[in-house]
Amino acid sequence: MGDGSSFTSRIGSIKTLLGIVAGAGASYGIYKLINGGSFRRYKKRGGSEGNSRPDSLLAKVSGLELMCPRSERTDDTLGDIIHQSAGNLEPQHVNMLLTCLQASNSTPDKCRLLLTLGNTAAFTVNQNVIRECEGIPIIGGFLSDAAPEVKVQTLNALNNLCMNIQNQEQLTVYVPQVLELIEMSSVNSDLQLGALRLLTNLSVTDKHQHLLKGSVTLLLSLLVVSNATLQVQTLKVLVNLSSNPDMMDDIVQAQAPASVMLLFDMQTSSAVLLRLLTFAGNLKAWRPSVQVAEELRCKHDCLFRVMLDESSELHSRLVHLISHPDREIQAQVARILT
Repeated sequence: MGDGSSFTSRIGSIKTLLGIVAGAGASYGIYKLINGGSFRRYKKRGGSEGNSRPDSLLAKVSGLELMCPRSERTDDTLGDIIHQSAGNLEPQHVNMLLTCLQASNSTPDKCRLLLTLGNTAAFTVNQNVIRECEGIPIIGGFLSDAAPEVKVQTLNALNNLCMNIQNQEQLTVYVPQVLELIEMSSVNSDLQLGALRLLTNLSVTDKHQHLLKGSVTLLLSLLVVSNATLQVQTLKVLVNLSSNPDMMDDIVQAQAPASVMLLFDMQTSSAVLLRLLTFAGNLKAWRPSVQVAEELRCKHDCLFRVMLDESSELHSRLVHLISHPDREIQAQVARILT
């Protein structure tokens, strides 16, 4: 066969690869399996796309037109890739996806490729493969893409990659950029939500929490203006940070809007209130020295004055929450008041 025919065959196989991988991953609550079932094993003869139903996910995604540059490879045909499970891709398969992503100039194509890589990264083995293929900086580079939807898919992919401790070492470099996205994006946007999810995973252990020392004011400001979904995600980060005693000095000194106290209310969503009480409980467990407490009282708009000082409304608001119908919330309130 001539080069043109071979190249056409390769592109067709890439389409099929994208269809299989994009439909396969369950991305920690972000992506879900569609229509369930197992994936067919395709044979090299007879073509791949012709064997799927016209309305299937595979048929839809594999219709993506991608023009990837030719690269040096072994004599193995790309058709062999379709025999691989999305949970066990080999480096050459991941490299192919990354090459296509770098070569793409189309926003929809970038989104689909990032979605594919994100779904692939839902599997631990692929998290390692993507890192070893130097895919993290390639994917992370699309945080600077002009299209918001590309940034969202980038954050989702990085979020899955972040479930791997070794990957986190490379992902920390993006923390300033992620915080900037939170600050500059529209309130309640998918961009903010994706960014907060990534920060939540990065702050689960205390190893990288110091990178968020300067973000507490931003998080508290977002807490009082966002919807319940973002409030929950914001509080997840704050709870993580406040669980670390070494972070407490920075947390209590952060500027805090007085309106944060309004969230301690019966009308606040139970999911939000429960995490807010966990955060407040972590703060109350902190015991500053007399000297430190006096210094903090001089900072009129700091979190210490708003939530921990004797002049704070926290105690009176907690008393009203004792009768909350949610027993878990009742228990959290009792824990703080005792």
